[in-house]
Amino acid sequence: MSLSEIVLLIEDLDLVALYGQNDNNLNAVRKAYPDVTITSRGGMMKLNGDKKRVQEVKSKLEMMTKMLRQYGELSKANIKDILSGENPFITKVKKDSKNVIVHGRNGRPILPRTQNQKKLVELSNENDILFAIGPAGTGKTYTAVALAVRSLKLGLVSRIVLTRPAVEAGENLGYLPGDLKDKIDPYLRPLYDALDDMIPPEKLALYMQNRVIEVAPLAFMRGRTLDNSFIILDEAQNTTETQLKMFLTRLGPQAKCIITGDLSQIDLPRRQQSGLIKSLNILKNIEGIGMLQLTSADVVRHRLVKQIIYAYEQHTETPHFPKKERNLEKKENKESTNDAE
Repeated sequence: MSLSEIVLLIEDLDLVALYGQNDNNLNAVRKAYPDVTITSRGGMMKLNGDKKRVQEVKSKLEMMTKMLRQYGELSKANIKDILSGENPFITKVKKDSKNVIVHGRNGRPILPRTQNQKKLVELSNENDILFAIGPAGTGKTYTAVALAVRSLKLGLVSRIVLTRPAVEAGENLGYLPGDLKDKIDPYLRPLYDALDDMIPPEKLALYMQNRVIEVAPLAFMRGRTLDNSFIILDEAQNTTETQLKMFLTRLGPQAKCIITGDLSQIDLPRRQQSGLIKSLNILKNIEGIGMLQLTSADVVRHRLVKQIIYAYEQHTETPHFPKKERNLEKKENKESTNDAE
């Protein structure tokens, strides 16, 4: 037997995601290769054993790190495929093809990347109005725009309307040069960025010119009726009660709407309450209105963003996200029976 030792250095990866909670992922590899000693200290792993077997383990671990880098997650199913000799990338592509929301520029598939993003897609399909609430980086706006683009491509709607309140995020921007469009575009840039990812530039320009896709500040919605449209209200935590009520009453019979917001980033003046908080509470039991809470676990940006959001959550009180009272009808029926008695 030819013995070998290999040292692997893991850089720029979330070690908990790689090793698993309580080293569950690493233990699965150890169980599959009991004749290879695997020791880990921080981002360094040592493999000791028969040269051929050590090379096999090295290959498996490298595939695990590649999977984590490319997709930002490493599931038990991925590890099972890797250890059994299956190609987890092919398996994932086949599985993901069923979940693709829409194909973006250059045919790139756009799909939900977390369980709550999948839930967002499901709830949007089931409800005409959906509130998607969560911290920055959870993909709520991006997923909502993908759903809107899909509906347009499938002919389910004839127009997309994207809007957000023009509220400064704790900064005094002062005088902005240019015409009205130049002044408001900075507030709407995140919506343009999402569209740029999903629609070729020439086609997007044509859609914007013909008002098939409209991006406008919330104030421009007053007095309108939006029908046969997919409407997204982004940054809804910065709406007042009056503004949000105005927006919700713009919807026509064939409209579909997603409202996104982050209750931890309210930029309204101190004495002004967010209209989103009140809406979540008073609309929570209306059939046809869905509500979803995304968390720091859904963050799909840099791994540190997830940790930053979690740290802030531990030191900051954010408004309570209401739960639907699923037994509301039962309670009312019970009270009616008691009254009758």
